[in-house]
Amino acid sequence: MKMRQLGNSGLTVSALGMGAMNLSFGTGKAVDESEGVRVLRAAVERGINFFDTAQAYGPYVNEKLVGEALGPLRKDVIIATKFGFKLENGAITGTDSRPENIRAVAEASLISLKTDYIDLFYQHRVDPNVPIEDVAGTLKDLINEGKIRHYGLSEAGASTIRRAHAVHPVAAVQNQYSIWTREPEAEVLPVCEELGIGFVPWGPLGTGFLTGTIDTSTKFDSATDLRANFPRFTQEAIKANMPVVEVLRSFASERNATPVQVALAWLLAQKPWIVPIPGMDKIAYIDDNIKAIDLELTPADVEKINAQMAQIQIQGDRLDPGLLSMSE
Repeated sequence: MKMRQLGNSGLTVSALGMGAMNLSFGTGKAVDESEGVRVLRAAVERGINFFDTAQAYGPYVNEKLVGEALGPLRKDVIIATKFGFKLENGAITGTDSRPENIRAVAEASLISLKTDYIDLFYQHRVDPNVPIEDVAGTLKDLINEGKIRHYGLSEAGASTIRRAHAVHPVAAVQNQYSIWTREPEAEVLPVCEELGIGFVPWGPLGTGFLTGTIDTSTKFDSATDLRANFPRFTQEAIKANMPVVEVLRSFASERNATPVQVALAWLLAQKPWIVPIPGMDKIAYIDDNIKAIDLELTPADVEKINAQMAQIQIQGDRLDPGLLSMSE
């Protein structure tokens, strides 16, 4: 397994991480615990050491699954989790990054994950009611206490990143980024490069669209699948955005690869401090995805793909309005 450094943080992780959310929440029915444990441990066996979860996934159950699977392998893995959503009766009702809540979530996550430290603790969404300096200050204290080792920000903008970093260095920023979601390129990636911050793209496979397995006949259960409310996953948007998949398929056929591998290799080719975390809820997906690490795209390859993508007008916002409004 090839390894990468997350900026100047000192965190060395596998070039591809694993998003654990899909095992419990978000894109369909949860797998049973024994299967989830099997999939997570299979990722470790294949060299993946960087795992991403959050209190909000489930909520709670995904952290517990990760803890059950990786607790016995703790010394071999890097675990990232998140705080910052307000949870009421099992539903997200807003944001809450008050210092007392950050501490409460940290303590609860330590128990769920069966560990005495969290490698990387992200603010899941920026809280407009709590100054980022107060958030970063609380995380700095938790680092000094040994409860967390590094902290990060998710769905944060360049100004927020700078302000947090001035209090204590930010290790990583986790924003949505993929071949069809390019917003971080304008300001966030440049500020990460300037400040020596790692970047962890979530949704690197377009929450499934870039796999080439979704078409206008695909149904999303509103009770279990967040994509049922995503504007890019209406039948009209899927039909309009299919040329994106064709770009990936065409390039994949030239390189004896899959669209998944091309989409991930494109991200890995952007910067050496970018570490995608595709959601993988089946061992077959892990085996497919990790082959992207050896599919090295040249600058000419990236330029060719970008030129083709520039001819496509992506239809639909990347998230539903409620979640999109929490990005800053």
